[in-house]
Amino acid sequence: MQTAAKPWPTADERRAHIEALRARRRSEAEAIGVDAAYISSFVERFYGKIQKDALLGPIFAERISDWPHHLERMKGFWRSVLHASGEFSGNPMVKHIVIPGLEERHFAHWLGLFYATLREEEPSDAASRLVAERARMIADSLLTGIETQRSGPAGARAGEKLPSL
Repeated sequence: MQTAAKPWPTADERRAHIEALRARRRSEAEAIGVDAAYISSFVERFYGKIQKDALLGPIFAERISDWPHHLERMKGFWRSVLHASGEFSGNPMVKHIVIPGLEERHFAHWLGLFYATLREEEPSDAASRLVAERARMIADSLLTGIETQRSGPAGARAGEKLPSL
């Protein structure tokens, strides 16, 4: 017996599916303590450290003149990453690829500060693991993109030595 092929989902069905996925992702993160308030607090504390850091502070200071605006963008970015909120629009790769001299040591140091900040106010081990895994994935992706741009395919494994939590 032959059955008719199911038609493509409608735009409304696709939107509903995406919203259900976002709700599930947010709910799972919130269940382990990664809610919007935690993300906001974390971003404030982490970027406070970045601004004072001897290695990374000058790099950020050259590029960011409006810290309140940047912090709001970063909160939206991390809600998008951790809750799949879809609210962030931008291209972090383009922003990072144009920074001269950015290399593995910068990303490793960024991760070290990130992990230290995670340990200060852990809602749960699962929360720290989730946030740390996403941060490492982002650092790896950015470093790999930068090195691939500079060196071609030889840069494809650039982030493999970055630290994990």
